[in-house]
Amino acid sequence: MQFPGQEKPPVGIVFDTGLSGVDDALAMALLFGLDGKREVRVVSMSVSRSNLQAAIYCDVVGRFYAGAVSGAIGFGGRTLPVGMATDGRQTAEEPLFAAPLARKTVEGKPAYASDIHRLEDTADPGAVMRNALTAQQDQNAIVVLAGPATNLVRLLDVGGAKDWISRKVRFLAVAGGAFGEGPAEENIKSDPSAAKRLFAEWPTPIVAAGREIGDKVLYPGSSVEKDFAWSTAHPVVDAYRAFHPMPYDAPTGAMSAVLYAGRPQENYFKLSDPGVISVQDDGRTRFTPSASGKHRHLILDPAQTEHIVKTYTEIASAKPVPRPQRIFQKKQQDQKKQ
Repeated sequence: MQFPGQEKPPVGIVFDTGLSGVDDALAMALLFGLDGKREVRVVSMSVSRSNLQAAIYCDVVGRFYAGAVSGAIGFGGRTLPVGMATDGRQTAEEPLFAAPLARKTVEGKPAYASDIHRLEDTADPGAVMRNALTAQQDQNAIVVLAGPATNLVRLLDVGGAKDWISRKVRFLAVAGGAFGEGPAEENIKSDPSAAKRLFAEWPTPIVAAGREIGDKVLYPGSSVEKDFAWSTAHPVVDAYRAFHPMPYDAPTGAMSAVLYAGRPQENYFKLSDPGVISVQDDGRTRFTPSASGKHRHLILDPAQTEHIVKTYTEIASAKPVPRPQRIFQKKQQDQKKQ
C-alpha cells in the first residue's frame, strides 16, 4: 500500500525462469544481490517448467535471502508465492536443483527451508505475475524472462493483463535468442510458438540478451569457491557444483538480462538500433531494423567484459545485509514472542 508523500520504491522485478542451466541460478543470486542494495525489488518469481523441485528451488533461494532482503518478504514475513507452469506431466529430476534440495544438516534435516511440498503449494504463474504488476506504481516494474516464453504468454491471456503491462512495465528483458549465425537458442527453441507470440504481442519495449552475450562473458568458477565462503551452505553454490564437475566457468545469459534490467543506465552493454525480433519455426531469431520497432538486443563491448565479470561476482556473491524492520513487522514479531 502506498501513502501520499511516500518515496517512490525501487523498480519491481517480475522474474520468470526456466531453471534449465546454472546461469539461471546465478541470475537469481545477482537479482537478490541488487535487491539487497535497494536498486530493485523482487516482486514475483515463477518457473516455466512443470517440475515441483524447480519451484521448490526457487522458493529455497528466495527464503535464503528473505531474512535480509526485504524485497522477498511479504506481509507477516512470508516469502513470495512461486508460480509454476503445469501441463499434467512432471519433468525429471536434475542435479541443478535436486542436489541442493537433497542436502541435509548434521541433524539430518533439510539444509534449506521451503513451504512447497505439492502442486497445490504453487500458484498459477499468470495470476502471480498479474497480481504483482497491479501492486506496482505506474512504469515502475520490469519483467525479466530467463527461460521459454510459456508463462508470459499465459500472462497475456489473463483478463486485462495487457493493459496492466502497458501501464506498469517499463520494458521486458529477455535472456534468449541469438543474433548472428548459428542454431536456435535453447530458451526460444523450447517453446517457439510462445516466443513468436511474445515478440508479436507484448505491449512494451523488449530488450533481448542473445546467446552470443552469455557465451562470451563467463562467470568464473573460482568466485564460487571463494567469494561465497561467508555461508557454509548456499543453494546457488550447491547448484553450481552439481551442474558440472568443478572447476568450470559458466555462461551468463540470464545474468546479462538481470544486469541490464537492474542497471540499464550503466552502459555495460551497447544497444542495437530499434527493430523487430521475429521467431522462425525452428526457434531461430531474426532481427530486422526498423525505426518504429519496439525491440532491441544487447551488443557486447569487449572493453567492458572485465568490468561486467567483476560486477557479476561482487553482487552475486555479496552477503545480504539485514534491513531495518518496519514498525508493523517488529510488532508482529514481538506479539509472537509473548
